[in-house]
Amino acid sequence: MRSNESVCAPTEDNAISIIPLLANSSFDPEAIEILSAAFDDAWAQLKASNSEFARPAYERGAREILAKCIIETAQRGERDRRKLCESALKFLAQNYQQ
Repeated sequence: MRSNESVCAPTEDNAISIIPLLANSSFDPEAIEILSAAFDDAWAQLKASNSEFARPAYERGAREILAKCIIETAQRGERDRRKLCESALKFLAQNYQQ
């Protein structure tokens, strides 16, 4: 990653992706797929809930929080996609007010 790139680089549709945060990690390709899928699931659930966090003004920050929470949980050994997703959503709900 170049020094001038954002840690959470936007994807083509200008949404934040978890992949740049995993660039310097020691996760194997299978784990990266699980983490990426958990992140996508968490974001889809958040958007479907019509949460304030899914609004454009909060989207970038909310997606970064979800991504970092999923990564931290996975670093502690969790590899269950559903549990990674749920823990990230729970963390966001408990630590940030809408």
